[in-house]
Amino acid sequence: MEHTGYKTVHTGGVGEIVEKKSRFIATVIPVKTEDEALAFIEQMKKKYWDATHNCSAYTVGRNHELARCSDDGEPHQTAGRPMLDVLLGEDIHNTAVVVTRYFGGTLLGTGGLVRAYQGAVKEGLSQCTIIEKNYGRSLTVHTDYTGIGKLQYIAGQMGISILSSEYTDTVTVTLFVAPAEEAAFTAKLTEATNGRAVITPGDASWYTILDGELLLFED
Repeated sequence: MEHTGYKTVHTGGVGEIVEKKSRFIATVIPVKTEDEALAFIEQMKKKYWDATHNCSAYTVGRNHELARCSDDGEPHQTAGRPMLDVLLGEDIHNTAVVVTRYFGGTLLGTGGLVRAYQGAVKEGLSQCTIIEKNYGRSLTVHTDYTGIGKLQYIAGQMGISILSSEYTDTVTVTLFVAPAEEAAFTAKLTEATNGRAVITPGDASWYTILDGELLLFED
């Protein structure tokens, strides 16, 4: 299974722009399946039942296996496809967006519609928390006080985050390491501490570090 990192929406958001008195309200949420995306679109259509249009786009899968969009009555390819292009262009996965339009009385033209729908999606995304999920394994390292400095140096060199440190008569450190880095990190630390650091591999999972806090995900 491919375990490369990918960007996704962690918490959704709502953004709004106004073009020539037309309101464009973008609602963005994370989704894991097409059914979730379709249910969300129906929910938005009910919420904004009095709107002129509720255009939508969503992408599902770590390789954008499912990417769909709808113009919902706007001229062909002036709404849904431009909205989807923003998600794909930003390489954001497992995300759905509905842009609700309340017509303001002035026609925007094809180019104006494309710019407005794309601008609304970008505004919606700016109100979201976007994260990068990475795949890795937790490592627990037991070392003495002479080894902790070497561990910190190697982790800093390799860009590996130390998640927790516990100091007693020895030091216990927990890290998350990407599969491609695990062997190199283990070898470097073993060499630097002359084998005194005891490394215990934990479970592998998807994770991100948000505001200094480790978050684990099933996928």
